[in-house]
Amino acid sequence: MPPREQVCLSLIEQLQLLRKSLHEREAAMQSELGRVSPRYRESARNLIHYLALRMHDLRPLQEQLAWLGLSSLGRSESHVMANLDKVLGNLHSLTGQQWLDKSAEEPAGSVSSRRLLDGHAIDLLGTYPQGRPVRIMVTLPSSAAADYSVVRELVEAGMDIARINCAHDDASAWTAMALHVRHAAKARQRAVKILMDLGGPKIRTGEIAPRPAVLRMQPRRDVYGRPYKPYRLGLRPIASTYALPDVDACIGVADKWLGHLQIGTQIDFSDARGAKRHLLVVQCDARGAIAQGLQTAYFTPQTCLTIHGAEGKKWRSVLAGHIESLPGTLHLHRGDLLQVTRDGLGQAALIDEDAPSVVIEPAHIACTLPQVIEQVRVGERMWFDDGKIGAVIRQVSGDGLEVEITQAREGGEKLMGDKGINFPDSELDLPALTEKDLHDLAAVAQVADLVGLSFVQRAQDVYALRDHLNQLNRADMGVILKIETLKGFENLPELMLAAMSGGCAGVMIARGDLAVECGYERLAEVQEEILWCAEAAHMPVIWATQVLETLAKTGVPSRAEISDAGLGVRAECVMLNKGPYITDAIRTLDDILRRMGNHQVKKRSMLRALRAWNV
Repeated sequence: MPPREQVCLSLIEQLQLLRKSLHEREAAMQSELGRVSPRYRESARNLIHYLALRMHDLRPLQEQLAWLGLSSLGRSESHVMANLDKVLGNLHSLTGQQWLDKSAEEPAGSVSSRRLLDGHAIDLLGTYPQGRPVRIMVTLPSSAAADYSVVRELVEAGMDIARINCAHDDASAWTAMALHVRHAAKARQRAVKILMDLGGPKIRTGEIAPRPAVLRMQPRRDVYGRPYKPYRLGLRPIASTYALPDVDACIGVADKWLGHLQIGTQIDFSDARGAKRHLLVVQCDARGAIAQGLQTAYFTPQTCLTIHGAEGKKWRSVLAGHIESLPGTLHLHRGDLLQVTRDGLGQAALIDEDAPSVVIEPAHIACTLPQVIEQVRVGERMWFDDGKIGAVIRQVSGDGLEVEITQAREGGEKLMGDKGINFPDSELDLPALTEKDLHDLAAVAQVADLVGLSFVQRAQDVYALRDHLNQLNRADMGVILKIETLKGFENLPELMLAAMSGGCAGVMIARGDLAVECGYERLAEVQEEILWCAEAAHMPVIWATQVLETLAKTGVPSRAEISDAGLGVRAECVMLNKGPYITDAIRTLDDILRRMGNHQVKKRSMLRALRAWNV
């Protein structure tokens, strides 16, 4: 028998066994399939087939199929059984055997699978703009509640979905944002959907004792350290909130003292360090005065300002308002110990004044979900502030945790309150829906089209959300599974099947927390596997976290984030976060996605004619 025929017969045998394993896996999961909505039944079957397929190492088989010039199953996610049957049919033809059509057993084909995904994406996310195959989602800033122009500019720039983060602001602000979105969309004759993300059981650092109220003012200096532009300090009545124009900061002073100021008046004072400083009044009117200084100065509520009148008379005023306390921070270095407590105000480490290297009491900070203390173990890792600070748990007690800082930049890192905490090694049993989330759902049901289930980890979490939406008469609401924990990733197929039990659903790859949980070096692999799994389920994907972040914040993109944004064409929606240059980021992303949409559909490269090289 010729070698080519021998390979074909061997492949037929292997693929028949593979096909049998797909049917066996489907039969074993009939109870799960029974809970799936009829509209998702074929998609759920294909997902199960894909999971069965990926239980095998197919690389040797793929090499042989490629040698024969046949499909190597490398792009079969959306139509597993159909792709397998086509290969078997071709192998039967090559060996002169009859092949009976088995399309009745196939959940989806190469064409129908695309229709299923497109239909699910439109139901969930709305239609996509002409010429751009991917929607753009934007997180609304808090200012969007009071300022309609903020939302209008986002809609005009190309925002297709507005995201409202329920971890911030309140129901009245969310309602105002939603009304602005509806109004702006109607004005542009566009459909713009609203996603509201539930806060979920996000573990954060507690509040830290504030630092003293100090206002630091400094002039601009040249490369030699010589001041060339003075700072401008606004002086206004204590009770006033008027924002004096073109100043670096404002402070409140006594009304009577302010009345003695005129242009050219010199103000003398000793700053918080005892340094003698002077200001010169350059502007005065009924609402206040502006004074300039050429020496760095530190102002506190106890700083005494003095002016000199005729015949040596002095008028003094102690600053009494408008200098706020600075947010508290903990300065942590590698090797430091940190106490993580159940509650209380965070405090910096207590150092021996006579021996600065001796720590009398380590720094401590509270954890917003103290129930995790009973669920972690010695030796497990902790990450603070999106992975900037790493630690290992050294001791667990009823009062809290003692952890050792193992990762921080040279010179230390600053840890503030309300920063995320991750436990990648710990088995945490936390409800996906907190009491706050259940309360917020009432507002979500009133104004949103989609709801994001944050930190979802178990199928029960999804069923619980569906039950609450049914009680609120919003069974039609789309559900977004936010995959941001390692456990959520590991349970992704079960989560998807649970989401298919009701209305439309999708997956968000929340790369921020997910990177911390699974490790940055593994993120590329994890997000690729999520994309494969979602395509097998014909479920739309939202590509999120740090997309064009530098551009949105500074106005200038990095080269790496432009390439990263191009990968967003693999998803059905790309999410941008807020920033001062967000409209520039939207327009840039729109251009990137339009260009890349001509080259890529999911994993498949589209071979359009190249015009870059004319040979």
